[in-house]
Amino acid sequence: MLVLRLLFALSGACFVFLLLRYLIHQKIAPNDQLRARLNNIRTMHHRPNEVRIFPSGQNTKRQLKDIPFVERVVLPLEDYFSQLANQMTPKEWREWLQHKIVLAGKTQEIKPETLFGTMLLSAVLVFLMVWYYTAMQGTDALKMGLFLFFGSIAGGYVPIAVLNANIQKRKNMIMRQLPEVLDLLCVSVQAGLSFDAALRKITDRMKGPLIDEFKHFQDDVRMGMIRRNAMKHLAARCELQDVSLFMTALIQAEKLGSSMGKTLKNQADNIRERRRQYIKAEAMRAPIKILFPLVLFIFPAIFVVTLVPSLLALMKTM
Repeated sequence: MLVLRLLFALSGACFVFLLLRYLIHQKIAPNDQLRARLNNIRTMHHRPNEVRIFPSGQNTKRQLKDIPFVERVVLPLEDYFSQLANQMTPKEWREWLQHKIVLAGKTQEIKPETLFGTMLLSAVLVFLMVWYYTAMQGTDALKMGLFLFFGSIAGGYVPIAVLNANIQKRKNMIMRQLPEVLDLLCVSVQAGLSFDAALRKITDRMKGPLIDEFKHFQDDVRMGMIRRNAMKHLAARCELQDVSLFMTALIQAEKLGSSMGKTLKNQADNIRERRRQYIKAEAMRAPIKILFPLVLFIFPAIFVVTLVPSLLALMKTM
């Protein structure tokens, strides 16, 4: 029983440490870094040519004092745990997690080893919680083993479920933004701009996940990547059929030398028609989706309003 309490306290301490690390990284770290830079600039400005010699112990103490707490403690711990998680993550899992992160558009915020470490931490926390609950209830060994096994799997899958929700949300935003972007591209190209100039105008004045992918595409082309390969990478990062068809049409138009304005117009019409059909299909599913709330919540209220007065009157007459 004491071991269970110690493990539960350790898991709570880990959670509190991660929460404090997030708060420090978001709130305190920028202020500490800015303050350290301002102090360095002021020192350089007032004493540009002065070289001060301190004893070894005093010099070390002054250097440690000038270093922010985040750089001394938090960042080394983060690097250590990241390296440990990177060593524990299999190569296939790392590639799969990286693909998920790319689809979610979180390449700048999340690393595969960080996501894998979060999965392990979530699984361990759920394992300890289930173990504590089953031990308090006096569950037998077989049921406890089953609960621990499935609870650990569910706890490890929670970060992936959150990431999948972000992926689906991002795909929906791209699908909603794609017809508008295609219309603007078509109008700009037909007005006399080249495809690159029109795309540059749109990315400068719009925001969204699709615009971010087009900016990534522009950066790839600017760095020397072949245009068709950059288009294929854009389609792979979105993993949507409409975006893949659009990129394929642009690649074919570039290979065959056909009119870019005509190609964009055809693609804009096709994408808008597909979007219209998708909305119609969703509208046709609405009666089926509303059936269960209707049966569970609305019908009982109607029955209470219509039948209860008749039943009360009948009971009075009887």
